[in-house]
Amino acid sequence: MDSSTVRRKAWSLYFAEPFWKLIEVIADCLAYGRHAIACDIISMRTMRVVLDTDMLVAAFRSDQGASRQLLLAALDRRFVMLVSVPLMLEYEAVLTRQEHLAAARITAGDVNTVLDALAAVIEPVRLSFLWRPRLKDAADEMVLETAVNGTADRLVTFNVKHLGKPALEFGIRAVNPGEVWRVIAEK
Repeated sequence: MDSSTVRRKAWSLYFAEPFWKLIEVIADCLAYGRHAIACDIISMRTMRVVLDTDMLVAAFRSDQGASRQLLLAALDRRFVMLVSVPLMLEYEAVLTRQEHLAAARITAGDVNTVLDALAAVIEPVRLSFLWRPRLKDAADEMVLETAVNGTADRLVTFNVKHLGKPALEFGIRAVNPGEVWRVIAEK
């Protein structure tokens, strides 16, 4: 089979096959590097990402590291940041806690300014389906539900141990901030 035939098949797979077949191809690409041409086509589109609250806390508390770089990349629209209303409310509730404000040396107004800027660039996710209970920590359920309902490619968290397997059941990779930042920085 020549390369143009393989590429045509990859395109038809990407656009015409049932959704779950596409998920299988994406999972194979991510896990095993199979379907090389389809992987190339899939990676050309913008990555869809849900940021867990712990990652945003790290971004606010330290100006070094991948968490801060991902926050800046989200504001620059270098990837599609997916956020649901409950997740945005959690961002605000957690980031305005006194211990985080003191550690970051910022005010609640500063947090709200950044969240307003994020709200202007995110893709809102409507939670059509709730998939509970999937996780031991009920507070993490809304993060997973946002990723599933928003058809995320990645769920960025420091809690990969607990979110990894349930996310993968939906074809979503739970990864640490450094891993996603390396991918985005290469583009």
